[in-house]
Amino acid sequence: MVKIAESLGIPVVESLIPRELLYIADEVFFSGTAAEITPIRSVDRIQIGAGKRGPITEKLQKEFFAIVEGRTKDRFGWLTPVVGQVAEPVGAAK
Repeated sequence: MVKIAESLGIPVVESLIPRELLYIADEVFFSGTAAEITPIRSVDRIQIGAGKRGPITEKLQKEFFAIVEGRTKDRFGWLTPVVGQVAEPVGAAK
């Protein structure tokens, strides 16, 4: 996510922060292989920002999915093309 953020001109700083700073954040999101980019609405039952996806999270999500879905060029080298023959679907009539 850092690469996408930087490519969009969004400043990135990596550091340890106390949990309490999350409570006053405008936006918080998970990022990772399984989470992709998932907005966090609350922490410890305390609403974060407006309690919904914010504009930064939305911008990052749109760019991320455009890359992984092939709608935008993969300028980071994340994707590996798979070339091969298309097999018949299981249960296809012959």
